[in-house]
Amino acid sequence: MKRYLLAGTMALLAGTAQAENLTLVEVITSPERTKLLQGQIDAFEKANPGVEVEIVSLPWGQAFEKLATMVSGGDIPDVVEMPERWAALYADQLVDLEPYVGDWEHGATLTQKTRDMGSLSGGKMTMIPYGFYLRAMFYNKTLLEQAGVAEPPHTMADFMDAAAAVSELDGKYGYCLRGGPGGLNGWMMMAAVMNGSNEFFTEDGESRLNEPGSVEGIQFLLDMYQKGYAPKDSVNWGFNEIVAGFYSGNCAFLDQDPDALIGIRERMDEKDFGVVPMPVGPSGKAYPTIGFAGWSVFDSAEDPDLAFKLVGHLTSPESNIEWARAIGVIPIHEGADQDEYFKSEAFKGWFDTLNGEEYVPTLMPVYLPQFGYFADSVVIESSQEALLGQRTAQDIADEWAEFLTGEYADWKAEQ
Repeated sequence: MKRYLLAGTMALLAGTAQAENLTLVEVITSPERTKLLQGQIDAFEKANPGVEVEIVSLPWGQAFEKLATMVSGGDIPDVVEMPERWAALYADQLVDLEPYVGDWEHGATLTQKTRDMGSLSGGKMTMIPYGFYLRAMFYNKTLLEQAGVAEPPHTMADFMDAAAAVSELDGKYGYCLRGGPGGLNGWMMMAAVMNGSNEFFTEDGESRLNEPGSVEGIQFLLDMYQKGYAPKDSVNWGFNEIVAGFYSGNCAFLDQDPDALIGIRERMDEKDFGVVPMPVGPSGKAYPTIGFAGWSVFDSAEDPDLAFKLVGHLTSPESNIEWARAIGVIPIHEGADQDEYFKSEAFKGWFDTLNGEEYVPTLMPVYLPQFGYFADSVVIESSQEALLGQRTAQDIADEWAEFLTGEYADWKAEQ
């Protein structure tokens, strides 16, 4: 919310201008990202004398709960970094950015995907995405060679066999499992690939997460952990831990988006690792998740025009290409894919995914208002219980399916 910093009485009498303040909350926080964001905001402040932007950085592991607490308590920021799966929850409190984009000097170069993805929630453009994440498989060439694995896995059966082989090496594991915050993608991809479909609901509105194939996919990840093919601590691992597990040579496989390249490239020679599409299931298809995050403006902002001006600065072609290179996402403006950075060998696995008929990029049902709660609370708790042997794959699949079926019915009733 815009605040005015009150100067002293003498300063006011002397004609000192008051500063306009904006508050921006980042939720996918890391030191590198915050440094980059601060640099772009410094440039914004320099171009807009008298405007000051405060960055509030929330740790990703608690960001969902902390932002919800801020909003419910009335401490609402002007601008927020919005993961796609939270947008529906806050849709009624976000400014429709479409009118702003229509008048924006860079609006015409936004790709259609960017416009479409930013408008999935509440029938309005609730955000400008700043880039897209697409899941692919990193593999450690040295560990595979030591384990006698000739090539990276193409099928799910190959994946399990290769993970088992690497786990025979002293102190090494096959897979960097994300059992903690942000682990939803893994569970959903494995359910879809073994079920042979990325449809989340039947024509009758029933969740497909507890169909036999989906349960088999969930069991696949449970087996990976319980057979010792993933580190024991990985039940609690989030993004930073799985990436560190890979670049340290602790485990041979990591399914992640291009943002993982940041840490991996800094610590591994590119000849020692590769990236390939996600392994296919019995249907011959794989369903790697595609996701995004972006910048949204809360309608409680006292100066939404100024708030959008900040969003426009952060998502301009110049800022976006810098941001996309640094955090590893697909840029949002037309022609940005011709940048030399994105033509590098390290991106081959993602472009093979985009261009291959076997691979069907899958967007999760983020239009459901409670999907963020499902992803960042329900799934984490129940999947960790299952990994530790306290619940079965069928048990958690039934819980997840019941939750999503109810959410879908509520959403459908409002359409």
